[in-house]
Amino acid sequence: MGWLHTARFLTTAAQLHHLPVYDLPEIAFVGRSNAGKSTCINVLTQQKRLAYASKTPGRTQHINLFAMGRQGKTDAVLADLPGYGYAAVPKQDKIRWQQVMANYLLTRPNLRAMVLMCDPRHGLTELDEILLDVIRPRVEEGLKFLVLLTKADKLNKTDGAKALQITKLQAGGGEVRLFSALKKQGVDEVAATLYKWMHP
Repeated sequence: MGWLHTARFLTTAAQLHHLPVYDLPEIAFVGRSNAGKSTCINVLTQQKRLAYASKTPGRTQHINLFAMGRQGKTDAVLADLPGYGYAAVPKQDKIRWQQVMANYLLTRPNLRAMVLMCDPRHGLTELDEILLDVIRPRVEEGLKFLVLLTKADKLNKTDGAKALQITKLQAGGGEVRLFSALKKQGVDEVAATLYKWMHP
């Protein structure tokens, strides 16, 4: 369970060609700007300031990489991708970032898994669905993906079960879990799944 807690900052990149080249498996964390991505990463790694959780959505403008592995040996990398779909970011920046993200998800050779965060009160948005379409060919080649319904504490049990059911149908093939950073719901299960995926 403590494997994710070993996460430490590795590097940050504004463009794909700035990313380091290595054979380590990578997990990408993606989601809309207000889906609670940074908070989710911080809860999973048990580090308050690892990913920058801002009150202003859309602050992460780079791909941030975090090394993971016990005894200081890196055996996998967590990639925190910029949030998408936030209105306050200038349009040209938005388009540039969407291209960088799509290229990363399509071409990063060591990408093994993707975690998509989504607010269950809004469900999968059009941008989320476009993203799932982008990775579909890689999923068919074996890329694992997990949809996390964040902020699950804001739903009652019935609404939570309903959101889970609908998202499973929409996601088509990935795993879907309810997750709450506040109530620590789903944290252990997600940590165990990611460990298993990175250590097949």
